Amino acid sequence: MTETAALMPRQRDKHPVPYWPDYKTSVSRSPSLPLLSMESTPSEETGPRFGHSLLGPLDNNLILNYTQGKAPAVGERIRVHGRVLDETGRPVANTLVEIWQANAGGRYRHVKDTYFAPLDPNFGGCGRTLTDENGYYEFMTIRPGAYPWPNRANDWRPMHIHFSVFGHAFGQRLISQMYFEGDPLIDRCPIAATIRDRGQLERLVAPLDMQSSRPLDYLAYKFDIVLRGRRQTMFENKPEGM
Repeated sequence: MTETAALMPRQRDKHPVPYWPDYKTSVSRSPSLPLLSMESTPSEETGPRFGHSLLGPLDNNLILNYTQGKAPAVGERIRVHGRVLDETGRPVANTLVEIWQANAGGRYRHVKDTYFAPLDPNFGGCGRTLTDENGYYEFMTIRPGAYPWPNRANDWRPMHIHFSVFGHAFGQRLISQMYFEGDPLIDRCPIAATIRDRGQLERLVAPLDMQSSRPLDYLAYKFDIVLRGRRQTMFENKPEGM
């Protein structure tokens, strides 16, 4: 309970199921014993902060940040923007938001990514920014490509961007994914299927925002992140809720 809002209990049935045989790695990764609740320590609750004071002018521009503006990344230019909000719709200011993604061909800049799509020498695939006093953030990037993954015979991940949201300490971190409106692979993805409530899954799908697009330049997608409450965004590392 707070002075401005009533207590909103966790809705555990709304979150992804940890064990989903169609998502092959969940079979070995999901817990087989009851979860334990452990007290947090002062170091987790009060610090250290991570990266808040180390932001560069191009950190939220994935088109240019890998080459520091010398050469742009290849692909369809897009703008991803939104607000970080609490359960009552109030903005969460000064929050570190990080993203990472595959390139336009669907390949990550990672030694273990062996997909046949070529690497873009001008694209690193990660960025970060701080929310302003209104909880607003934005990134310029390229639309990530879909890619196959060794799950079942022919599974493909939908186009997506990974999101990380930090609180006031290193231990306060939430991780999620953003999908794109109209992508037919969302309904075919075993990972997305672990969110059994369709309404909850739709909260991870960013709608096209033509009003924030720029003609002859880029399309925009709006993705608000809600930290708690009935409209809470789904987070991978908080399956029990906030």
